[in-house]
Amino acid sequence: MSQLGRILLVEDDPSDVELTLTALGEYKLANEVVVTRDGQQALDYLHCEGEFNNRPNENPAVMLLDLKLPKIDGLEVLQHIRSDERLKLIPVVVLTSSHEEKDKLRSYTLGVNAYVVKPVDFHEFVNAVKELGVFWAVINQPPPGSVKK
Repeated sequence: MSQLGRILLVEDDPSDVELTLTALGEYKLANEVVVTRDGQQALDYLHCEGEFNNRPNENPAVMLLDLKLPKIDGLEVLQHIRSDERLKLIPVVVLTSSHEEKDKLRSYTLGVNAYVVKPVDFHEFVNAVKELGVFWAVINQPPPGSVKK
């Protein structure tokens, strides 16, 4: 396996964070996950600002983005990413509990790469996240120059 890309998890629910890290840990991807708990913190991470001003200036291999977030919601974060030249090629997977058609339509209109409704069942959730992590952090080939190896 080549060097793994970093996963940015933007999730405010501690249980979902724990489940996601557990799932990714089964494929040895958990140590490559950065967790931000609201939309503003995610943008700070992406722009190397605030508490993240000393992090390496490279984009994550993928962002797993919840829609219902404090401070700045997921759709606003997605809109910001897609309108920023330096960030617009980051693959974004919406990982949400929202079944609402308007959220799905808006996400795709803003350029999301995938929209996954969080399964309620623990095992289904873990399996879905494992598959997402392996695909985006290991299998998928990012655009040239978007992620440093």
